[in-house]
Amino acid sequence: MNNRILVVEDDVAIANLIKMTLTMQNYDYEIASDGKTALQRVLSMQPAVIILDLGLPDMDGIDVIHKVRSWSQTPIIVVSARGEDTDKINALDAGADDYVTKPFSVDELLARIRVAFRRISSDRNLEKEQPVFENGDLRIDYLANTVFVRGQEIHLTPIEYKLLVVLSKHVGKVLTHNFLLKEVWEQVSQSDVPSLRVFMATLRKKIEVSPADPKYIQTHVRVGYRMLRY
Repeated sequence: MNNRILVVEDDVAIANLIKMTLTMQNYDYEIASDGKTALQRVLSMQPAVIILDLGLPDMDGIDVIHKVRSWSQTPIIVVSARGEDTDKINALDAGADDYVTKPFSVDELLARIRVAFRRISSDRNLEKEQPVFENGDLRIDYLANTVFVRGQEIHLTPIEYKLLVVLSKHVGKVLTHNFLLKEVWEQVSQSDVPSLRVFMATLRKKIEVSPADPKYIQTHVRVGYRMLRY
């Protein structure tokens, strides 16, 4: 599997920290210090994962995400000092897969990279148009519209089922409230976010052993949700 990582970071100290971390984990990588160079590298090296700072000297990182997403679905992990919820939501809505706020721990960054590579494996399985999704004890039969947990069929409402399918088809990726509302309800209104939370809570009660300590659906407070891969 291609394990090349493109690091887009203009802060020399942080770039060096990431370089050392990736070297110790035997990842291949290249460094770009501005947006223009980053876009050229994406085309030339075809990285498996992109680690992207938003505060670049020549363009905003959000613009880089938009440009990359116009031709590629390469997982993008944003690593930025911008820690406001709106910054995270804007980056994720633009097409980023994950968001790490500076300062960050090396272990946290490596964990996000592993999630990105698991998503690549999952995407390859989906490209084969497999009619059944399996994740730990969770099994979704897309053709029969049925869901099983630990071998037992569970009954979901149409909205709960749609939510679960969307999460499963983007496993490992943080999905914003806006994205889920558009995918499930085909409209986006912040007034609908409380309803989304209610449906997510009822879905968890049906698929999680302990809804208070969920295994499958992770909450990103004020941002959205992610299905974890097992």
